[in-house]
Amino acid sequence: MPAPKRLLFALFLLVFLCHYQATAVLAAQLQYTLSMPAPHTHYFEVELVLSGANRKPYIDYKMPVWAPGSYLIREFPKNVEGFEATDKAGRVLKIEKTDKNTWRVYSQKAAEIRVSYKVYAYELSVRTSYLDASHGYVNGTSVFMYPEGYQQQAGQLVVKPYNGWNRISTGLHSTGRFTYEFPDYDVLADSPLEIGNHEVLTFMAAGVPHEVAMYGPGNFEPDRLLADMKKVAETAVRIFGELPVKRYVFIVHNLQRSGGGLEHLNSTTLQTTRNGYGTESGYAGFMNLVAHEYFHLWNVKRLRPEPLGPFDYSRENYTSLLWVAEGFTSYYSHVISLRAGIITPQKFLDTVSGSIHAVENTPGNIIQSVSEASFDAWIKSYRPNENSRNSEVSYYTKGHVLAQLLNMEIMKATNGEKSLDDVMRFMYDRYYKQLNRGFTEQEVKEALELVAGKKLDGFFRDYINGTKTPDYNSYFEAAGLQLVNLNEGTTRVNWGATATPADGKLIIRSINRGSSAWHGGLNVQDELLALNGIRVASVDELAAWLVTRSVGERVEVLINRSGLLQTLEVLLLQDESVRYKFEQVSEPDEKQQKIFEKWLNIR
Repeated sequence: MPAPKRLLFALFLLVFLCHYQATAVLAAQLQYTLSMPAPHTHYFEVELVLSGANRKPYIDYKMPVWAPGSYLIREFPKNVEGFEATDKAGRVLKIEKTDKNTWRVYSQKAAEIRVSYKVYAYELSVRTSYLDASHGYVNGTSVFMYPEGYQQQAGQLVVKPYNGWNRISTGLHSTGRFTYEFPDYDVLADSPLEIGNHEVLTFMAAGVPHEVAMYGPGNFEPDRLLADMKKVAETAVRIFGELPVKRYVFIVHNLQRSGGGLEHLNSTTLQTTRNGYGTESGYAGFMNLVAHEYFHLWNVKRLRPEPLGPFDYSRENYTSLLWVAEGFTSYYSHVISLRAGIITPQKFLDTVSGSIHAVENTPGNIIQSVSEASFDAWIKSYRPNENSRNSEVSYYTKGHVLAQLLNMEIMKATNGEKSLDDVMRFMYDRYYKQLNRGFTEQEVKEALELVAGKKLDGFFRDYINGTKTPDYNSYFEAAGLQLVNLNEGTTRVNWGATATPADGKLIIRSINRGSSAWHGGLNVQDELLALNGIRVASVDELAAWLVTRSVGERVEVLINRSGLLQTLEVLLLQDESVRYKFEQVSEPDEKQQKIFEKWLNIR
């Protein structure tokens, strides 16, 4: 065959195969059925039927190992039991487990494959799934497998609630009672379900219906809660100029202890203390959580770092940009609370100064950069130990602080005409709406520089990818503010060892890098017995003794280490920790006053 004809034939074959493959996927049908016949046993039962378009000798069914938004391998396959597969006629198909999260079904090109399995669900967190006699909560990646190669396949989910349970709250689109459709696996996995007889509250914000599914009792006032959630939502919408969903669902678990939140495509799960609504600080804390997770509707779920989608559910998805994904979101949760009138300008300033001294009092802040903290979240942030404080920094807290500094830098450079809001809008429009892809660190830098009208090489070198301490006042001076260290000029002992009681013993649990205890040779798990021959048996006794000591003293510390008594000599060092608050300069100029009022939403 002549070369031109071979080329034409090859092109024809390629087009045919692509069309054939697309037609095959299009012709396939996917249906999940979720049931819970005995919720007190904590088992969800899943049936997954794949029919049509099967041209393969086998299909791999995979269970994700992590939940997007929570950067830790959680090994969800460990909860799977009783995996079985049959064809349409009910014949049993051969199954082979090929790795920790893959079940290979030898389908023999069967027209229909029906797999079933159970999932043990008894961990009530925003990242996992839970089932008991009172309700069911499903976080998709911990319950639903997917047939590899069919992640883009649309499908149907049929839920069969336990007898007597009459409500389901989820971001999935309903096509009938307890029946839902999804365009692909990502949406199914990213749409948690609350199943039971929970209370449902509703409000409208920016013309979009919002549902609040309340599991468990709580001392909230519904009218106040909904009014403030509406304010939070509409304040967030104004930052980006649009609300990119037709409906939004808050799933709220009111528990004895709170547990944070997790963002999803058009919903979120929040866990809070059931009686926390009754105090102003508790209520403001919950509304800050609402603002944080709601802001993720844009930042992360649509505007995202490049590695965070499409997801690889079988392994870590590394990014050095969690300081933007989570840190900027932490920044905006407080900004939204301020603009919505949930907190006062003074409370906002106290939060900013508190975040700064939290970062600066963390020994790991000079060891780990915020970009490294982001990248290593998988092995460090979500797996803390007694030395974490000495070797790590939070990309949430430091990201919040860096967002404040970048906002000040932009406002100062533009005479208060622009702010970090303009950066977020620009990036949202460009990378989500126009290019429909994630962004890189270089593109974050370029966007910040574009809005600020200046290069930020030094900022990224020193504070993002380095561990240099910023000159904070050189930034906040733009708003006529000074950050004052209330500890300056004081003399206090830096003991540096945290101890807690256990079985009548006082056990050291952590030691701060550079402290007296660090240099004196104390170890975690040491039992603290006496100081200068005086028995110390409680945390209160230790604290009372320490306030009587002076910097420069040498103390004999008697400890029990692995059953052996030892005496260590510890030199008491000066406490160099900081405690900041903002003070206004005496005579702010017109530009400083303009930036101050814009930053603190003072009209």
